Amino acid sequence: MIHEVSGDILLTRAGAIAHSVWPNDEFQEGLRASLRGKWPMLLKEFRNYVKQCRPKPGEIWTWDGPGIRIFNLFTLEGDRYQDVKATLGNVDCSLKQLRHEMENGDIKSIALPRLATGQGHLEWSDVLSLIHCHLGDLKIPVFVYTHYQQDVQASEPGMARPVSRQCVTGMTI
Repeated sequence: MIHEVSGDILLTRAGAIAHSVWPNDEFQEGLRASLRGKWPMLLKEFRNYVKQCRPKPGEIWTWDGPGIRIFNLFTLEGDRYQDVKATLGNVDCSLKQLRHEMENGDIKSIALPRLATGQGHLEWSDVLSLIHCHLGDLKIPVFVYTHYQQDVQASEPGMARPVSRQCVTGMTI
């Protein structure tokens, strides 16, 4: 079930977020910078993983943080920041692996940005076609954040909104 939504992916109620990375990534721009700011240990553990495992384009690495799972999709490649690019083949392979994780894991929902279209320079329509191909028939909600709106929680169908209740004393519980 793919749902295209608008909002801030960091405010998702999904159990996981997937995003594009490259092996020398420093998480300094866009969503990667936001993830680094919210979960600083992500970058440290990412660097350790890359140093030990030397991931190839098209692979994924999973990071479990406090209350969230982050799927790092190696859709980008290159040695220097200015030379980084994505390929549809890398996106295709990463999404195949992500599907496998979704089918065999305990994740009940996932959120994705417009993968590999910023720094990766791919056409969104091509990437969205691959997302539909690999994730479209999953039994879990897949939220694709097509339009970024800072500090706005997206309307994610099927996900309960957090409810605050007021006690008689006025304290929120």
